[in-house]
Amino acid sequence: MADSVSYKCPNCGAPLSFIPGKKTVTCEYCGTEFEVAAIEEMFAGKLELAARTEEAQNSNWDIAGAGENWTPAEISNLKALTCSSCGAELVCDENTMATECVYCGNPTMIPKRFDGKLKPDYVIPFKKNKADAVAALKKFYEGHRLLPDNFTANNRVEAIQPMYVPFWLFDSSITAQAEFRAERIRRYDSGNMLVTETQVYNCQRVARMSFEKIPADGSKKMDNAYMESIEPFNYADLVPFSTAYLTGYLADKYDVPAETCAPRADKRVENSVIAVLQNSVQNFNRVEMQKAAIVKDVGKVIYALVPVWILTTRYQDKPYTFMMNGQTGKVVGSLPYDSGKAFRYPAIAALVSMPIIYFVASMMF
Repeated sequence: MADSVSYKCPNCGAPLSFIPGKKTVTCEYCGTEFEVAAIEEMFAGKLELAARTEEAQNSNWDIAGAGENWTPAEISNLKALTCSSCGAELVCDENTMATECVYCGNPTMIPKRFDGKLKPDYVIPFKKNKADAVAALKKFYEGHRLLPDNFTANNRVEAIQPMYVPFWLFDSSITAQAEFRAERIRRYDSGNMLVTETQVYNCQRVARMSFEKIPADGSKKMDNAYMESIEPFNYADLVPFSTAYLTGYLADKYDVPAETCAPRADKRVENSVIAVLQNSVQNFNRVEMQKAAIVKDVGKVIYALVPVWILTTRYQDKPYTFMMNGQTGKVVGSLPYDSGKAFRYPAIAALVSMPIIYFVASMMF
C-alpha cells in the first residue's frame, strides 16, 4: 500500500485546503495563506519520501544464490548427532563423536544418517584452540564474588566444545532518505519573564551506502543476543567451504532459512543508516526522526559457518551457557549468583536486581 502525504500547515499543523476562487492554499485554522508553488516546493521532499517508502516495502534480498547442494561424496563422510533431550541436530565428520550436547549439556547423542539441506558457501576456520577456550572460561569466572562456589567446582570446563554455527551473511547497497524534526532552543530573560524560544526545522537527508556481510545466525537454538555479543567476526578470513574443516568439530545445521533471517538483517541496516543520517543533523538541541525509507539496490546473500567454543552447564536445574568467538577470542556467558553471599556482601548485593538470577557479561581473551 502506498504511503500518503498529509498537507499540513507548517505554522500550526492543521490541514491545508484549496479554497475555490483563490490562487492560494489556505490554513482554515490560523488563516495563513501559501502560494501554490511554495506548497509544491515544501512538500516535494515528502512526496519523494513516500514513494521511497513504498519502494522499500517491495524490495527483497536475492537469496537464490545462497548455499549449494552437497555432493554424494561429501554426504558419505558426514553424520548427524541428535540430542535425545532437547532435539538439537549437529553435523560432524565420520570420525567425530560428541560426548554431550552443547546446548543443554545432555550426554546422550546418537549418530544417524546425515540429511543435508544446503552446503555452506564459506567457512571461517577456528583460530582459538581448546587451551585458549578453557583459559578464557576460567578468567571469565574471576572477580565474580557472588558466584556460587560449587558452580565453578563442578563446572567441567574441560568439556567445552568447538562448533561451527550457521550464519546468513547479507550484502547490500542501499539508497536512504529520511526526514528529521530538529529544534534549536534559546532561553533568555525579558523583564521579569523567562522566555523560551524554540526554532523548529525540517531536515531532510539522502544518502547511498554499502553494507557487506550483515550477519544473522541461522539456528533457532542459538540465542541471538549471545551471537551478536561475540561479534564481530573478521570476514577477511572467509575461505571456500570444504568438509575438511569439519574434522574434529561439530557443525550446527541451519533451521532458520535466509528468508526468515532477512528482517533481522534489514533491521540492522536500518538502525545503522538512521544513526548515520541522524548524526549528520548537528548543532541542534533536539533531533527526532519523523520518517525514513531505505531501498535495497542490491541484496546478495551467502551461507557461511563461523567458529564458536560453547559450554552449557547446569546449576540448580538451570542451564548456563558460555561462548567464545573461535576466531577473535571474545567471550560472553551467563552466571548464577549465590543469594547467601549477597547477604555477606551487601554493597554488591545492592547492585543486583533480586528477580534476576543470572547476568551476562563479555570480555576479550
